[in-house]
Amino acid sequence: MISQYPHLIDLNDYSVKFWNKLLTQAEDIIKNPALYANSCNGKIMGTLFYEPSTRTQMSFQTAMLRLGGTIIGFDNPMTSSVSKGENLKDTTKIISGYSDVLVMRHPVMGAAKAAALTADCPVINAGDGGHLHPTQTLTDLLTLKMEKGTLENLTIGLCGDLLNGRTVHSLCKAMSCYKNNKFIMISTQKLAMPDYIKDIIISNGCAFEEIPSLEEAIPQLDMLYMTRIQRERFDSQEEYLAQKDTYILTVEKMKLARPDMIVMHPLPRVDEIEIAVDDDPRALYFKQARYGMYIRMALIWILLQTEEKPELLKGELHPDLICKNPKCIIHQEKYLPKSFIQTGEHAFQCEYCDEKSEF
Repeated sequence: MISQYPHLIDLNDYSVKFWNKLLTQAEDIIKNPALYANSCNGKIMGTLFYEPSTRTQMSFQTAMLRLGGTIIGFDNPMTSSVSKGENLKDTTKIISGYSDVLVMRHPVMGAAKAAALTADCPVINAGDGGHLHPTQTLTDLLTLKMEKGTLENLTIGLCGDLLNGRTVHSLCKAMSCYKNNKFIMISTQKLAMPDYIKDIIISNGCAFEEIPSLEEAIPQLDMLYMTRIQRERFDSQEEYLAQKDTYILTVEKMKLARPDMIVMHPLPRVDEIEIAVDDDPRALYFKQARYGMYIRMALIWILLQTEEKPELLKGELHPDLICKNPKCIIHQEKYLPKSFIQTGEHAFQCEYCDEKSEF
């Protein structure tokens, strides 16, 4: 199913050439902000944030305002008709009719793709559960390009909640498309990277290694990507408490790192990075957040004029199959077409959450 609009649901729906175009555009905006100050005059961005956000929501809002556009939307679904039981389709159908571009964050995997199927303007995925976060990945790519000068031949450390961390999932999928990158995954067994992400890394010809010790991994890295152990992704408080203090980046651990290693974090942090690390010039997470505003300016500007349109559903409809991932949007929005990509004789991959199941 070819989309009618240039939605950004998964960064991998577009070519690396398109990503590079966005990065180049962001660099030009950084250098020449005045040239873009009125480029979106008369345009309206709708923001639907079904779960809390600071950086993503405000950087999108600031991006549109800096481009000369305006904003509508909500940051709490309980102040909208969602509180009355309105389904995802009806909410997005209405707001997309008011908007030129729609930005959505949702706690359920696949929600952004579900919205894009019927929206009447481009939809940007601002995070769907523990699944994907493509604009954070664009932020990360811009940060790496600006600070390391390249997106190739890097050893990338990913530390913390790799199971539920949509930021690390998107980053692995993107950076494995550039040459000769290696991924070192630092986590407990319970929070290990999902197999489908490892499969993508392998299929793209990149290498990865799983190491349980941050101290052992850090001397090898060009970049360390710290993540928060996300309380909201756990089924119980007990499970969360058992994992939350496993990995903490300290000043002492930073002494083991290379002089040119950089530290990134999608934020918010809780206690996984010691406050004293902020004073290390290699700690770039606050600068990284500012890069996020510029890449979102570039994304909005380009999506409002590009002719490129992604293929939203590539598989086949199987009305008799039900995705076995309980966190998939298909279980919440019953009207959605049950679309799967067949990956084996009895194996299918859900097109909303990307989970593979045997039937």
